[in-house]
Amino acid sequence: MKIIRTTSYEEMSLKAAEIMIDRIRNNPEITLGLATGSTPIGVYQRLIEDHVQHMTSYKKITTVNLDEYVGIDEHDPNSYHYFMKEQLLDHIDIPPSQTHLPDGMAEDMHEECAKYEALIESIGGIGLQLLGIGENGHIGFNEPGTPFTSKTHMIELEEDTRQANARFFNSLEEVPTHAVTMGIATIMASKEIILLASGKSKAKTISQLINGEIDESIPASALKNHPNFTIIADEEALKLV
Repeated sequence: MKIIRTTSYEEMSLKAAEIMIDRIRNNPEITLGLATGSTPIGVYQRLIEDHVQHMTSYKKITTVNLDEYVGIDEHDPNSYHYFMKEQLLDHIDIPPSQTHLPDGMAEDMHEECAKYEALIESIGGIGLQLLGIGENGHIGFNEPGTPFTSKTHMIELEEDTRQANARFFNSLEEVPTHAVTMGIATIMASKEIILLASGKSKAKTISQLINGEIDESIPASALKNHPNFTIIADEEALKLV
C-alpha cells in the first residue's frame, strides 16, 4: 500500500490524473475501471483538459464502471450512465461501444450480473481501477459485510449510503434502494488500484482503512492485500492517520 498525501482536492485530482494519463500513454489499449460520485469529478476534468491540450487518445481504451442503480433508466440524469457521459465520456474520443456500465433496467438482474462479470473477463480484466470510498468503508456499492469473494452482484443499499447520495436527488425517497456493483473480488483482480479520498468526512474511514484490521466490516480494507494499491488523499482525509 502506497499513500500519496496532497494539500487539497485539486492536488489530489491532479496526482490521480497524472498517473492515469501515464498509464494510458504507456498502454493505449488499457482497460480503465471508473467510478462515479463527487470525488472523481476533478480527475475527469483533468483528463478532459489533457485530451484537449495534448491530444491523448482514448480510441483504443476500454472502460468499465463499478456500478449502477437498479430501476433507473440510463437516460435519467441520476443514472451513472448519464453521469459518465456528462463528466467524461462525451468529451474524449472514446468509441461508445468501448464504454460499459451495468444495466440497471435489466429484467433478470442475476443474468445481468453474470454477463457483466463475463464481459470484464473477456476484455482481459481491468488494468487500472479508480475508486472512491464511502463513509462506511464501501467501495463500489459493496456495503459492510459483503464477502471479499464476491463477484458482480445486486445489493441492497444501506440507509446511510442512500442518505449520502440523496444530495443528487430531489428527496431521499427518490434514491434507489438497490444497485448492481462489481464485487470485491472483481475489483481486487485489477492490475492496479487507486483510491481517492477528500475532506474531513472521510478521515475516520481512511484511518480505519490504513490502521485497522482487514475485515469485511470495512469493505475497502480488502485493498490492503492488493500488490499495487495506492491511496491519494488530501490533508483533511488523512488528518487522523
